[in-house]
Amino acid sequence: MQDWQSIEELQDIVADLPRFTDALTGLAARLGLDIAPLDADHISLRCHQNATAERWRKGFEQCGALLSENIINGRPICLFKLARPVTVAHWAFSVVELPWPGEKCYPHEGWEHIEIVLPGEPETLNARAVALLSDEGLSQKGIAVKTSSPKGERERLPNPTLAVTDGSVTIKFHPWSIEAIVASERE
Repeated sequence: MQDWQSIEELQDIVADLPRFTDALTGLAARLGLDIAPLDADHISLRCHQNATAERWRKGFEQCGALLSENIINGRPICLFKLARPVTVAHWAFSVVELPWPGEKCYPHEGWEHIEIVLPGEPETLNARAVALLSDEGLSQKGIAVKTSSPKGERERLPNPTLAVTDGSVTIKFHPWSIEAIVASERE
């Protein structure tokens, strides 16, 4: 199976990875978040056009396996397990989330967020995630915090999200890994 970086349909996101890595590590530093001990289980893209999502899908089908295809919050989202991972900071992501465009228009097409797994009770996720962030970081201009509970049609596990963004990139926290969520859909 091919390396994702060699696929013609994915060259725009190959080129975008250094920007994303710099922006993500910069956001973590601003938040006082020590990413070294944290388990991030997947990385996600954002795009404005269905044609871009279809092109990326075609690219990922050449270098990975479709792990899941689901409708979440009214739009298709595919998860691909890659043969060769996407490297960001110290993480090697074998799972890539590819959402089709939704109602929100993102400022950039390309890599947009990572998702960190904080195992524990879903009800305590927000407190556990915020405890990892500095008060100074959270109170900075341009930093936004959002909580949500995205749900796929067949998901069985409660999967709340706490997302912290600077408008350019986002760090999300969940109580379950994406592969545990996908497994719950099959039960």
